[in-house]
Amino acid sequence: MSVPPPETSPDDERAALRRRLIEVATDVLAEEGPSALTARRVTRDAGTSTMAVYTHFGGMPGLVRAIVGDGFARLDRRMGEVPITDDPLQDLVALGESYRRHALEHPHMYAVMFGTTSLGGYGLNREEREIGLVAFGNLVAGVQRAMDAGVLRQGSPDAVAGQLWTALHGYVMLEQSGFHLVVDHPEADVLAPMMTNLMVGLMA
Repeated sequence: MSVPPPETSPDDERAALRRRLIEVATDVLAEEGPSALTARRVTRDAGTSTMAVYTHFGGMPGLVRAIVGDGFARLDRRMGEVPITDDPLQDLVALGESYRRHALEHPHMYAVMFGTTSLGGYGLNREEREIGLVAFGNLVAGVQRAMDAGVLRQGSPDAVAGQLWTALHGYVMLEQSGFHLVVDHPEADVLAPMMTNLMVGLMA
């Protein structure tokens, strides 16, 4: 005798559809870019009506906010998975590599997350920035460990992490546009020495 599947409540069904819309919108953005991200396209791929976007998000700006929040959450998880070792400087390098790889693997999402691509007048608000700063906290924690170990000189871990993030983000933005190709081997001749020089200048 087969056991009937458990019944799902209306709340569960609504939550599942909301999650499905975010996942589909994220896939469309990643695969085809911002121009393809429309309510009609998302709901068609999700197998529902366009009204679902307005029911669950109040419209496309609300859906974009949701996928941006999801993008920052994914970045936070990825950076949080970087192992902590006995070498805090190498851990900072690994955090930077994790950040860069995430940006390169999700260029359209990255551009929307940081406001360099506009979607229908959408702009980052304080809530999205606060979610983004949670991911930044991984870098702050890494800097704090390096300070506690006596490798980096004492100071504000937020300020030092901000310096590292600014340098890395600037390089990634140039890399995504192709303007990093000022030399034949930009990763080895620009990125690596830039980050090394910055960390050497911060060392105790």
